[in-house]
Amino acid sequence: MTQTSPPSSGSTGDVTQVRTVRRLDQHAGSGYDRVWEPYIAEWAPASEKKDAHLVVAYGAHLAGKVDMGDIMACVSTDGGAAWSDPVPVFDHALPLGPLRVAYANPVLFKPTGQPILWCFAMRCPLIYRDSENSQLCAAYSVDGGRSWQTVEVAVHWQSPLIIVAGIHALPDGNGGTRYLLPVHRNTLRHDPRGRRDHAVLESSNLIEWRLAGYIPEENEGTVFLHEGSIAPAEREGDLKIMMRTATYDTYVALDPPVAYSSTSADGGRTWSPAQPEPDLHNAVSKAFFGRDSLGRYVYVYNTGGRSERRALHYKVKRPGEPWGPARAFYDTGVKNSYPTLIEFAPGQFHCVWDSSDTADRHRTIIRFGRLNLNDASLPS
Repeated sequence: MTQTSPPSSGSTGDVTQVRTVRRLDQHAGSGYDRVWEPYIAEWAPASEKKDAHLVVAYGAHLAGKVDMGDIMACVSTDGGAAWSDPVPVFDHALPLGPLRVAYANPVLFKPTGQPILWCFAMRCPLIYRDSENSQLCAAYSVDGGRSWQTVEVAVHWQSPLIIVAGIHALPDGNGGTRYLLPVHRNTLRHDPRGRRDHAVLESSNLIEWRLAGYIPEENEGTVFLHEGSIAPAEREGDLKIMMRTATYDTYVALDPPVAYSSTSADGGRTWSPAQPEPDLHNAVSKAFFGRDSLGRYVYVYNTGGRSERRALHYKVKRPGEPWGPARAFYDTGVKNSYPTLIEFAPGQFHCVWDSSDTADRHRTIIRFGRLNLNDASLPS
């Protein structure tokens, strides 16, 4: 276990205990040109005798490709202060039978009460330039992220898919659990008759996935809804999904650049027509949307336009109230994107995002930090 960086002394923002999980230059000679889209999970919580055991998965991007590479995992056994060297979860150098594939967009998930950690990702034919024509793939770890075993999943949704946000678990009404996974497709990118749709898959076992429902639009084909995150809605039993947006045909930021949301009253099988969220900025960039155990929503997002992706800000919404003012999450003048948070105590979150150490280059560092919504200095 090595300490890869000290706490950031020049950080501007409410994230504390900022550490570096991995840097691109630590992959020298590997053929990677960036590290991107991290995801974090808690293998074991902190106790009186031990700090939290955390796992971060991230993408190591292949030069010459668009959004595809290998998936790596780093482990911390001291609550994020230091991180191990990475181990591969999915490796493009290993053939898949006669096929060559690469991978993208890891999503970690540890089912409650089970000693197993899952990593879902996208499997992309290496012959393609980008990852739009992807399948769902999975691996699991039973030793806290130190080694991984791949497993084939069955997806009964006849479409390529893209995943970014996490799995949402809810009771199935019969003593079991249903798992919901937000997905979208972007076949329009290379096919004039393609589609840009947002959907939700469901599973009872994390191996077999079926279509639960689509996110409809009032004016179909106007807004490209993608990279949605699911959380409980304010009305008991309902769900809410918050989505990244772009114009449907031209793939630029909306005017005004806002996120869209939709709700479901039947466990994710049917959704209301997506509506704009006027208080939540989104300019074609993934945001984090979640609810803490005290009922507060948190939304972490990139300010500015799509090409900038520098500062990360956040807003908090208390139950029954409007969204609060924007605050700096992490802003040091460098490029940052793709935040993911997990709650480890009421109102307190472990956070990861991809970052950089210069204003000119992006995605050269995977960072870790903590956000405390209970800080007395935050506005109520």
